[in-house]
Amino acid sequence: MAAFKVISLLKARADISRADFIEYYETRHAPLVRELMPNIIGYRRNYVQADGGIAFELAPAFDYDAITEILFRDRAAYDEALAVLMSPANAARMAEDEERFLDRNRTRMVVVNEHESDI
Repeated sequence: MAAFKVISLLKARADISRADFIEYYETRHAPLVRELMPNIIGYRRNYVQADGGIAFELAPAFDYDAITEILFRDRAAYDEALAVLMSPANAARMAEDEERFLDRNRTRMVVVNEHESDI
């Protein structure tokens, strides 16, 4: 059975440099996520590159700075992690930390079903 995956699109605060965004995420925020959600089985932070993407003629520019993938054993593990994270004390800690480097109004989180092709 495939892991249960959540993807987040994240936008840096306008007053933060790319280097500072990545530094804060890697050294402060990622450890906090691991602390508050210990049942994660995979945690990938993908930092969007300014060049190399394909923009289709009518599509708006992609305006996010990171794409995060968090994997759980199954839906029950995700639900358990979310319940712990959303407790008042933990939710406040997470929000306070995110305010330091994210434009939280732009955050988008989706649950996905992953399909992989054999190569």
